Amino acid sequence: MMETSTQVHATVEQLGRSGDGMVRHEGRAWYIPGTLPGERLHLRFHDGEAELLERESTSPHRVEPPCSLSDLCGGCALQHMDQTALLEWKKDQVQRALNRSGFTDLPEPALYQTPPHSRQRLDVALQRVPGGIILGLHQRGGDPVDMTECPLIRPELLKLLPPLRECLSSLGALTGRGSLAINLLDSGPDLTLETPAPLSGSDREKLAAFAREHGIPRITWRPAPGRVMETAAQTGPVFHHFGCVRVSPPPASFLQASQEGEQAIREAVLAGLPPLNRKDRIIELYAGCGTLTFPLAQHGFVQAYEGDRAAIASLRAATHGSRAEGSERDLNRQPLLPPELNQARVVVLDPPYAGSGKQLASLLRSKVQDVVYVSCNPAALEKELPALKQAGFAVLSWTVIDQFLWSTDVETVLVLSRDPKRIRKAEKKRKG
Repeated sequence: MMETSTQVHATVEQLGRSGDGMVRHEGRAWYIPGTLPGERLHLRFHDGEAELLERESTSPHRVEPPCSLSDLCGGCALQHMDQTALLEWKKDQVQRALNRSGFTDLPEPALYQTPPHSRQRLDVALQRVPGGIILGLHQRGGDPVDMTECPLIRPELLKLLPPLRECLSSLGALTGRGSLAINLLDSGPDLTLETPAPLSGSDREKLAAFAREHGIPRITWRPAPGRVMETAAQTGPVFHHFGCVRVSPPPASFLQASQEGEQAIREAVLAGLPPLNRKDRIIELYAGCGTLTFPLAQHGFVQAYEGDRAAIASLRAATHGSRAEGSERDLNRQPLLPPELNQARVVVLDPPYAGSGKQLASLLRSKVQDVVYVSCNPAALEKELPALKQAGFAVLSWTVIDQFLWSTDVETVLVLSRDPKRIRKAEKKRKG
């Protein structure tokens, strides 16, 4: 069969959800990495693939990427786009999801963007190569790229990587590919290491020496995802503060990507609460280790629910003396039922990336009038918004938080209510 090749000139219409520029050819959408809306492209279409031959015009929003690895590393998709335009694009992503669901009469959103060098959480791949290891993020569909620089992560983490790379390359347990999660807690870097082979006694001694030298309170080893973890080295207590409360998070626990992003989310959630007295109940769903729990407890009594056993144990251990209690519950398999939810003056919903699952349907059948919804995925949010609209909820305010700088990810805090008085008050305030 003869191969076919066609050259065309096309203009990028918009960015797709993966951050690639979209052009149309013969009735089909094609996505071209590294391009921006409005740019004129010279393309070759060959056997079902599109090849960029030349960028014939340049968007005014194009900038020089701040990282020399940007073309290889899969961690960032949009370093070639200026940050103001990037935040506006993320706002548009959320606004389209709201509009498509029937929320059209919206107030102006609050916008926040985290600065470079602020990321406090890092998940990297490890790969044994001749003479050492590669430590970094994967290329698109490819091997990891050695992280020799990164404008995203905190300077403390970047400084740790060279000695960490040297230490890990000496481990006999790292025979091929592995992974490493680092959370920069208040007590110091917390490392969770996964290797294809078990740690030897010599490996453990090396990790313990590295931990002592670099002020790392804990290194945890995990043989494979889902398997039981064990402490490989511990030099001191592990802790982090959520609000004014000191919590001891479990290994590889969820931590917001940056302190600045966490603060922006927290402030938007607290600002979205209805008027409360200290006896009012706040039900928090998908509470994790207590990122929002303890700040919320300054405004009412918090009943926090979380399905991860280690996370909720950490939260519960820190509730002494606070106005909060934690309960372990898989909210997708066993969602809170309407009679349980009806005890709440407000529900704070912070679901995982996939969305709220079965819990949302139960919430909508309850008598709850006020919901603060924290979303990290506009696609999942768009699936759930129509049901909220149909159940009578209105959007009182919305906040877009770009804490995953140069990526396509975006956080949203939606303040929703079906209380007629609160809706009228918000509308009156908006119209001046």
